[in-house]
Amino acid sequence: MPKMLPKVIKALVQKPATVRYPYEKPEPVEGLRSGVKFNIKKCDQCQDCERVCPSAAINVTYAEKKLEYFPFRCICCHQCIASCSQGAITAETVARSPDYKKVTDVYMGMP
Repeated sequence: MPKMLPKVIKALVQKPATVRYPYEKPEPVEGLRSGVKFNIKKCDQCQDCERVCPSAAINVTYAEKKLEYFPFRCICCHQCIASCSQGAITAETVARSPDYKKVTDVYMGMP
């Protein structure tokens, strides 16, 4: 017991190591692998991102000039970012919040 007493006192006066999640948002750590963002103005519809995506989270429809991104399928490997020669895909800096509905991000009007 005497060996533990200094650690107990130190833990009582320190600030907590965790945050109260629903009420306080944690700061993103450096190197966080999260979803991706698309800059549709730079996209040339080469479909390289769709080909390299192992989870089929990206769907490019050339005829309709539409790009669909399914964030709940994405495994955050960032292969699409590495394969995009136009630089139209970037990594998100914050993780998406949990959700009850599976949403799809749709980007229209590609050049």
